[in-house]
Amino acid sequence: MEPAYKILIADDHPLFREAIISVIESGFEGSEILETDDLDSALVIARENDDLDLILLDLNMPGMHGLNGLITLRNEAPTIPVVIVSAEEEKQVVLQAITYGAVGFITKSSPRAQMTEAIQQILNGNVYLPSDIIRTGKESAGRRRRNDDNPISPELLNSLTRRQLLVLERMSKGESNKQIAYNLNIAETTVKAHVSAILRKLSVHNRVQAILSASDVDFSQYLKR
Repeated sequence: MEPAYKILIADDHPLFREAIISVIESGFEGSEILETDDLDSALVIARENDDLDLILLDLNMPGMHGLNGLITLRNEAPTIPVVIVSAEEEKQVVLQAITYGAVGFITKSSPRAQMTEAIQQILNGNVYLPSDIIRTGKESAGRRRRNDDNPISPELLNSLTRRQLLVLERMSKGESNKQIAYNLNIAETTVKAHVSAILRKLSVHNRVQAILSASDVDFSQYLKR
């Protein structure tokens, strides 16, 4: 039997809350579900329930002011994992949310099975990113660039071993260490070692910066060697 979780759904759309409740009740039987529809009450519930396993947070509900609400919630309840659930599908917003402390980002257009899988990954301690957005880089036309913000030079990419390139490619698709280990048929500890080496070689401080830098790289070009 699945373990019971305690989950807060913070969203001002009743129909969407009902949909998420249905996903949790069917995928995580026995879980306790709390609901709210604005940031202030979410903060109160988080303070009163430090045993929450997860907060599902809407970016656009009252009081949020976009990612500022996420920052406030993370400051108030730093030990409770927060995942953003939003209709937003811009890559920069997704990556910023992770940078500001979210452990995942689920788009409201996600199929039910994908939402269940995403929540399971997050409850297992992994970061979840929507791989279709990370891979295709959905951005508004005014913000689209040719990777000018954090480019990886060919020299840096060539400094990576073939296995490190394969790991980085899967990181850029939003895969967790566990998924990468499974897909490449290697141990998860080996993946972690590769990730550490990749961050060091690319001179970036965390996984999100590496993903942002590598999202437009044509890996097939470097894997030919």
